[in-house]
Amino acid sequence: MMKIGVIMGGISSEREISLLTGQEMIANLDRSKYEVVPIEINSKRDLIDKTAGIDFALLALHGKYGEDGTVQGTLESLGIPYSGCGVLSSSVSMDKELAKKLIRFDGILTADWINVASMEELAAANIERLGLPVVVKPNSGGSSIATRLVKTQEEIAEAVAEALKWDDSVMIEQFVGGEEITCAVLSGKLLPIVSIKANSEFFDFDSKYQDGGATEEVIELPADVQARVEASALGCYKALKCSVYSRIDMIIAGGVPYVLEANTLPGLTKNSLLPKAAKAAGIKFNELLDYIIDYSLEERKEK
Repeated sequence: MMKIGVIMGGISSEREISLLTGQEMIANLDRSKYEVVPIEINSKRDLIDKTAGIDFALLALHGKYGEDGTVQGTLESLGIPYSGCGVLSSSVSMDKELAKKLIRFDGILTADWINVASMEELAAANIERLGLPVVVKPNSGGSSIATRLVKTQEEIAEAVAEALKWDDSVMIEQFVGGEEITCAVLSGKLLPIVSIKANSEFFDFDSKYQDGGATEEVIELPADVQARVEASALGCYKALKCSVYSRIDMIIAGGVPYVLEANTLPGLTKNSLLPKAAKAAGIKFNELLDYIIDYSLEERKEK
């Protein structure tokens, strides 16, 4: 029987979400197929000390030292196959600015932005060209932590200063108003699209993780819009060298999709979007985990 280590916790700002993802995985893994070993990571060293003897690492980690390629690289060095995207894809996708540059190079639409690494850089930046409102967020953060919709010029400095507490650089992104959607991709195939209507001005942390924080529904788009969304989602998946599974978040404005970001280890909690998309495709949670494990093992095979 395969010994599956569910790697959760970690040292990022998204630790609590990671623990929720891990618990949901543990509750749904098929015990007739797998021996399940919960592994809570509290330090970088733990990954080496606590993974000895497992056959496969099912990653429930989010954020830095989890979703940024470092854990993936360590597991490769240890010879332990792991779930989800590889080292390069994980590290590139985690850097929002680099990811946006790569997908824009491939002709995929994404909102304009400016990145700053200090308050001095902010003072010298031409923020006015983005217009208002803007979204201020840590460049390498996730789960909408320290992410803020800013409507006035005066609020930008305060929002940037707060985001700099969480990351070395901050993205100031042009706000695109429209319908927020998420596109789950499993082994290169697009799952049903989920529309998100947050009970606040945008899909912030509370909307993502509190019951009733947002209304989510699987939608069918007009054929022309569906084709554009699918091309953008799969184009993004390919440009960022994703594999196994990922989630591409977008805004549709006037029938045109704009990519927000790619998530290489999207949440798998009871409120998470990827399991909702999978369910709409007729895939139960335990089956989704089976697919992730099987596709990951195929991806990690020595070539």
